[in-house]
Amino acid sequence: MTIKFPNDFLWGGAIAANQVEGAYREDGKGLSSSDCTPNGLFGDIVDRNQNNITGIKDRAIDFYHRYPEDIALFAEMGFTCLRLSIAWTRIFPNGDETQPNEKGLAFYDRLFDEMEKYNITPLVTLSHYEMPYYLITQYGGWGNRKVIEFFTRYAKTVFERYKNKVKYWLTFNEINMSLHEPFTGVGLARNSTKEQIYQAIHHQLVASSQAVKLCHEIIPDAKIGNMLLGAVAYPLTPKPEDVWATHNENHGWLFFGDVQTRGYYPTYMRRYFKENNININITDQDKEDLKSTVDFVSFSYYMSCCGTSDDSLRQKGNILDMVPNPYLKASEWGWQIDPTGIRYLLNLLYERFQKPLFIVENGLGAKDEVQPDGSINDDYRIDYMNDHLVQVHEAIEDGVEVLGYTSWGPIDLISASKAEVTKRYGFIYVDLNQDGSGSLQRRPKKSFYWYQSVIKSNGQTLKIKSSNE
Repeated sequence: MTIKFPNDFLWGGAIAANQVEGAYREDGKGLSSSDCTPNGLFGDIVDRNQNNITGIKDRAIDFYHRYPEDIALFAEMGFTCLRLSIAWTRIFPNGDETQPNEKGLAFYDRLFDEMEKYNITPLVTLSHYEMPYYLITQYGGWGNRKVIEFFTRYAKTVFERYKNKVKYWLTFNEINMSLHEPFTGVGLARNSTKEQIYQAIHHQLVASSQAVKLCHEIIPDAKIGNMLLGAVAYPLTPKPEDVWATHNENHGWLFFGDVQTRGYYPTYMRRYFKENNININITDQDKEDLKSTVDFVSFSYYMSCCGTSDDSLRQKGNILDMVPNPYLKASEWGWQIDPTGIRYLLNLLYERFQKPLFIVENGLGAKDEVQPDGSINDDYRIDYMNDHLVQVHEAIEDGVEVLGYTSWGPIDLISASKAEVTKRYGFIYVDLNQDGSGSLQRRPKKSFYWYQSVIKSNGQTLKIKSSNE
């Protein structure tokens, strides 16, 4: 079989402001929730207005100053799309201002203009694992309905500013992650109750829908989507109890997509709220707002897991509690490698939501070694991505409408979970060590040239492996 992706398929990579930009207090930028977890999602939450502490994310890979060099390297690989995020606190440093920070707006103007030079399409996330820290301390994060207003003001500002430069938008990154890391997702304490977390999530879902409506009004030719963490689970066994437990586990994250594509809460969530004594304040206006639904569904996919009624089998993964699949191998970080899972997930989401899909994160984190001659031979990354992209093509052949593929971290960046540099995803190596030392020099890895050939051939250089490979 010859592999060839659709002619208008978007190829590229994905980055996040808080993991690449650095310059964390430059040009009027305010403190974000990410700035206050300098050691990653699992580190302590620090009030940096009161504590003298530094973190590797403060400088990160210095994309804020080096973006022309990085965009040129992305263009050399052949990118037609780059997913990135706007740092909310560059635009509204505290979050509740009525006037935006011009220096922050001007930075993204320069960035989008640089991408335009190379015909790289921006796919912009409004909120990627960060929000103004001031809104957390002074308003209680997304637990306060007032934050909806602040977010939509921010969204309206950037829509109006970049309406001629950005035609693809996303609202919230991995919106379902708030169930597992509420501080990162909705600005709530980690010991918050389920009711508090779901109320904050509701406010975020309303804000997402309001942003969709604003985008359609301000940029009629734009498309705006949501973004899910694709944590698909298979039944561990055919026991009916395991099948039903898996069904419920998948509902736990599919619910977000159901609301954002259908415009209302599904009945199974109403039962869940009732049985768990969760009372959510949903106004009539909220119900009306939720009817503004996304144009497409985007998602991340790194691994699958299993579902079972036996909670004792769960193991702590990167962020989620997972039941490992006994038939799969794992990466250095314990993430199970399942290329077929991305085909399964694409079919599942397309059948469920009946909206175009966009794979906006996928990749392999690994410890790359620089050889004496300066080369980085990351064949393991090439194998991982080859096998996943072959399955993406299979899903397209199944009839799934896939808009594009942006691999996570096309250039080495700071990991979100533990602020690690050693966990590298990139096609481009960055000379940076965990203690912050290093020249920040960029250097293509072997995978750089592999991905370049995949894009240039529109997938025809991908290798279909036999079952015994």
